[in-house]
Amino acid sequence: MARNSGIDGVLSTRIPRLILIRSSSPTEPIHTLHQPAVCFIAQGSKQVMLGDTVQTYDPNRYLTVSVDLPVIGQVIDASAEKPYLCLRLDLNPAMLSALVIEMGSSPLDARVPGPGLFLSDTTPELLDAIVRLLRLLDRPDEADLLAPLAEREILYRLLMGEQGHRLRQIARSESKLTQVTRAIEVIKRDFRKPLRIEDLAARANMGLSSFHQHFKAVTAMSPLQYQKQLRLQEARRLILGQSIDAATAGHHVGYDSPSQFSREYARLFGQPPLRDIARLRAAPSYLLEA
Repeated sequence: MARNSGIDGVLSTRIPRLILIRSSSPTEPIHTLHQPAVCFIAQGSKQVMLGDTVQTYDPNRYLTVSVDLPVIGQVIDASAEKPYLCLRLDLNPAMLSALVIEMGSSPLDARVPGPGLFLSDTTPELLDAIVRLLRLLDRPDEADLLAPLAEREILYRLLMGEQGHRLRQIARSESKLTQVTRAIEVIKRDFRKPLRIEDLAARANMGLSSFHQHFKAVTAMSPLQYQKQLRLQEARRLILGQSIDAATAGHHVGYDSPSQFSREYARLFGQPPLRDIARLRAAPSYLLEA
């Protein structure tokens, strides 16, 4: 993995959905919208925060994210001699659904779903499948045929693992997790517009009280807090990548008041826009997204 990741940063590979991440030093806290994926650390360790909950994972534990979530990640163990090395495999819903069907249906869990981000122990069988997928990076002539098989086995091992019931919910159209995901899709699409909770609840096919309960159980935040994080992350990206001023960025993502935008930006990122962006430009660690 160290050979294929090369230099610090996020590297897309020739194998679909497989991404390698490397850092030769600890990073600052990194805000990102994490897509559904499973992340395995080969070396080093990382903290990830969802809401007020902070979890640490390393080579003995892997991270699963089952829905799009605004999270804060921070590499805490890395050095030039022993860089942080992580493999991220974005979840393939079609492959996951096909596997669940082949494995046979289980009773739908009617309980309120747990958080959409969780850790599990890495088993020898799962690690073996991951290593075989990685080795295919050195065998491009075999990767097209064998990579889907290795990926399929990884998903199978995940479904059979201690948190497999949570992954099954991704593949079940009638699950509470899927219902919350439909609302998340609306917030992501229309995050610049005023939020109507009644419309989100209807999209999730839930009553208002049930929707609030399930949304917070999965995301650790309210729909309004979720929207606010999307707005502020997008504004940060615009200021950093397109060199536009803070007031323009705030207006672009839906803020009418520049002072409110600056205040909420500082609350989330720790500093007002100008100082925060200057700090980011001096430190490339913000590029590490997983």
